[in-house]
Order: sequence, then C-alpha cells, then structure tokens
Amino acid sequence: MEEKKYCYRYPHPAVTTDCVIFGFDGVSIKVLLVQRGIDPHKGKWALPGGFLKMDETAEECARRELCEETRLQSTTVEQFHTFTSVDRDPRERVITIAHYALVRLSEVRGGDDAAKAEWFSLDEIPCLAFDHDRILRMATARLKERICFEPIGFELLPEIFTMPELQNLYEAILEVKFDRRNFYNKMLKLGILTEAEERPKNASRRIPCKYRFNAAKYKELKQKGFRLEF
Repeated sequence: MEEKKYCYRYPHPAVTTDCVIFGFDGVSIKVLLVQRGIDPHKGKWALPGGFLKMDETAEECARRELCEETRLQSTTVEQFHTFTSVDRDPRERVITIAHYALVRLSEVRGGDDAAKAEWFSLDEIPCLAFDHDRILRMATARLKERICFEPIGFELLPEIFTMPELQNLYEAILEVKFDRRNFYNKMLKLGILTEAEERPKNASRRIPCKYRFNAAKYKELKQKGFRLEF
C-alpha cells in the first residue's frame, strides 16, 4: 500500500463506537444486547457497536451501527463518554466513544447484524463482554440525570399515553415510587402535556385520560431553565 503523505510512522489506536439502546415495555427499562459470534468473548452478550470507518464521524458510526442492529434510521444518538483503558480489548489498543439512544420497542426490528439480539431488563443483564458493564452503568446514570431536564417519554412512550404509563416510566428509571396524586399534579402544572382525546361526559374516573407531549411548550420551558424536582 502506498504510504500517504504526512502519515505518522507510529502505532495508532483503533476507534469504535458502542451504543446503549434503551427501551421501555410499560413496566421496566430494557437494554438491547447482541450476542457475539466471534472471538474475543465469543458467545457473550455485548452492546451494539463496531469500528469507526475512515470516512465517518463517531456519531455517523453510532447511527450506522444502530441502523444495522435495529433498522432505525432517524433515531437521535447522544455521546456521553469515551472509554480509553489500555487493556479494554485483547486484540489491540481500542478506544470507544460511547453513545446512548432512546427508542420505542414497537419500532425496533432485528437487522442483518442482529440475528441474536435481545432486550434485557436492567436487573437481568448477563455478564457482558469487554468493559460493556461499565459503559452500561454510566449510561444508566446519565439516563437518570437526563430525566430531570428532558421529558424522555417523547422517545420511550407511544405518541399517545396515559398518566399511569408516564408514572411507570419515571418510576422505572429513577427506581422510586411516587404518590399518584402528587405526580399527576406536578406533570399537569408543567404544561407539557396535552389531552389527546376528550373524555366522554359519562366516562368513569377509573378510565385514565390520554395525553401527548406538547413539544412547543417543552421547548419554551427548557429555554427558561427547565428542571424537574421530585
């Protein structure tokens, strides 16, 4: 191979991206894992990811891997940390740029690279390859932080949902139980929810109202310094 001009004659680390893909089944937070088919760690479960190509950015690599594993093409990925331990990969010096994505379970389909891909609850995560357990722990911590600043139900809940479903989501992420009335009042006072359907006049109070997120109102609140306190 012809040597490129200005190419350094020193060892270079390989770069990968790994993506923590979160979903919600109405009861618990799920993480998408793939089973490795080759060594190292053949047969172990791991986060979706792969090596960075020479003609793509880290975000483009993460989105490509996400598409290959789930066939999702328009999902937003967010970078949250770079892992650089010198012994994290037995093959060579590998640095990974970790991202996370929030997706609806109903929209995920196995791609060509995901013949052995499964959703796992956070309390049922198997032993992971490489340092992916550390990556997952850090991503989960970031998810808990983010829920106080953004209504992440936009990505994890159906477009139309009930207040109990929203409360279940917050309880699953924060691992706490909220008083139903207090939670309802707090969410309604924020003004980021809009009733999706008018409740019939003779409907029982046991039938919950259905809502959708008001993106314009949320954007307005965020510009003013939005933060949820529980």
